[in-house]
Amino acid sequence: MLFAKVHGQSHYIRGEVKDENGNALRNVTLLQLRTGYAFTTGSTGTFGIISNQTNDSFSVKLSGFGEVRYLLNASIFNTIRLKALPANAGSRRRDKLSSITKGLGREEQRRWFAGQETYENLLENRFISAARYPNTGFSPNVDKASYSNIRRFIHTGSIVPPDAVRIEEMLNYFNLGHADPPPGELFAVRPSIGPCPWNNQNRLLYVGLSARRMNLDTLPPSHLVFLIDVSASMDMPNRLPLLQSAFRMLVSNLRDKDSVSIVVYGGATGIMLPTTSGGEKDKINQVIDELVPGGSTPGESGIQLAYQVAKTHFIEKGNNRVILATDGDFNVGVKTETELDELISSHRESGIYLTCLGVGMGNYKDSKIQMLARKGNGNFAYLDNFQEAEKVLMTEFTQTLYAVADDVYMSVQFNEKKVREYRLIGFDNKMTAVCDTFSIVEGGEVGSGHSMVAVFEIAPVEQHGSMEGLAKFILDYRPSGGTVTVRKEWVDCCGEASPSPEDRFAAGVVMFGSLLRGSMYTRNMKWDEVVSYSEKNTDVNDPSQRAFLSLVQQAKTIYTKQKRKKGGR
Repeated sequence: MLFAKVHGQSHYIRGEVKDENGNALRNVTLLQLRTGYAFTTGSTGTFGIISNQTNDSFSVKLSGFGEVRYLLNASIFNTIRLKALPANAGSRRRDKLSSITKGLGREEQRRWFAGQETYENLLENRFISAARYPNTGFSPNVDKASYSNIRRFIHTGSIVPPDAVRIEEMLNYFNLGHADPPPGELFAVRPSIGPCPWNNQNRLLYVGLSARRMNLDTLPPSHLVFLIDVSASMDMPNRLPLLQSAFRMLVSNLRDKDSVSIVVYGGATGIMLPTTSGGEKDKINQVIDELVPGGSTPGESGIQLAYQVAKTHFIEKGNNRVILATDGDFNVGVKTETELDELISSHRESGIYLTCLGVGMGNYKDSKIQMLARKGNGNFAYLDNFQEAEKVLMTEFTQTLYAVADDVYMSVQFNEKKVREYRLIGFDNKMTAVCDTFSIVEGGEVGSGHSMVAVFEIAPVEQHGSMEGLAKFILDYRPSGGTVTVRKEWVDCCGEASPSPEDRFAAGVVMFGSLLRGSMYTRNMKWDEVVSYSEKNTDVNDPSQRAFLSLVQQAKTIYTKQKRKKGGR
C-alpha cells in the first residue's frame, strides 16, 4: 500500500480503487483538490493519505477510465469504483511517420524491406520518381540525441547499433547555418545545391530552416516540472549525479516569474518540491542535491503525477513543460512502447510540452524515450557527459525549452523537368509505421534560434543542366500558443546557390552516419574517404566540428579493426 504523508496533518484516509469488475487498479492518481497535491495507489490498488480534515475531496483519475470526484472519509475504509471508457476507433494508437511521400502506396513502400538490405526497425528512404511522386515532406524537430549516443558508443570502443543512427538528429546537433528570418517572419528557408561526395552522377540538395531567436527577458513565464527517475538503476555516476548537475545548471537560467515543481519516481512516486519560484534557486537546488536512488522504476505513475502537477499549475499563454530525466528502464506499470505511446498521447493536447533527457548505458532505452518525446509534443536529448548537459541546458537553453512553433511540417514539390529521382536522407520511418495504414505524420516542435539542415540526394534529368526552378518549398506551422496554422511558400528560390561551408560540413556528417548505418547507397564508400572529406570541410575554429572530426577518426579505427576480425580487407 502506498503511504503518503503531508506534514502537520492528523487524519488518516485509507481506501482502495477498483474497476467495475472488482479488479484492483494501481497507479491511479488521487488529486487533493484543496492543496493541489497528488498521490497514487500502490500495486494492490490501495492508498493511505494523511489529511488535516476528516472529510477531504479528491479527483480520481486513470488513463482509460472516466475521471471522478470523491469526498473521502477518514473514519471508514473508502472504496472507489472507476468506470472504463468505451472503446473508440478515434482513440486508436497511431504510429508516427517522420516523413511521407504523397501518393506513394504503402504496398510499394513495403517492398523496400524485402531481402537483407534494411534494418530491424528503421526503414531507409529509397529513391523515388519525381514524375510519379513529386510531393514529399518531413517533420522538422530539434532532437539531437542520436549524435551524443553515437559518441558514447565510439568513445567506449564499441560498434554503433544501426538503429541508433538517425542522421537528421546528427545534423541537428550542430545547429548549422542559422540565418535570421526577415522582419515579422518566424522562419527562414535557405536551399542550396552541391555535388554528392559518394556519387558524382548525383547532387545534394540542402534545405536549411532557421527559427527566430527569442529574447529570454521577453519570453513568457514558465512552469517546469522536473520528473526525475531515482530508481536503483540510476545509481551510477553517469546517471543521477549527472542529472543533478544538469538540473542545477538549468535552474541558474530561471527567472523570478518562472516556477518549478519536482516529481520523482523510484521506490515510491511523489512530489519532492511543490511549485516554487525560479528566484528561490537555493531551495530548488537543495531538493535536487538531496535526491537518492533506490527501488524499482514505476515510470507510468511518475508521468501521470508530473502531468497532473503541470495541469494544476498551468500558466495560460505561458511555457508549460515536463522535463523527464531517465535511463528509460521502465519496469513497473506501463512498459512497452505501445503502452507508453497511449499514455503520453492522452496528454498531447493539454498544451504541456515534454522534454526528455536520456542518460546511462546498458539498459538505456533510446526508442522508448524518443517515442515519448515525439508523442508528447516535445524534444529529446542524450546526456553522455557534463559538457553535453551544459550544451543542452545552458548554451542551447532557449532552443531546448522554448518552442516558437508546433506542428511544423516541410513539403518539397520537385520539378520533374529538373529532377528524375530523389531520396530524403534521414527521417527514416519505423517498419511498423510503414506497415500500419493508420500511421500519420505529426508536425514537430521547433525551438527558439534553432537551425536544421535537411538533405536530399537527387538524380538530375540533365547531368550538367541548370538547377533553376528545381523545387518549391512549403512550410506549415502553428505559432506556439496559437490555434491557426500558417503556411509559407518559397518558389524557385534554389537557383544555382552553391553550398556554404556549413552545408559541406553537413555532407560529411551524412557520410559518417551512412557508413555507421550500413546504407545501401554508400556501400562502396571507404572510411578513408569520410576522414579525408571531413578534414577538408571541418572548421578548425569550431570546437564541436573539431570534436566531430576526432570522432570520425576514432570510428575509422574501431570499424577497420572489426572488418579485419571478420576477414575483410
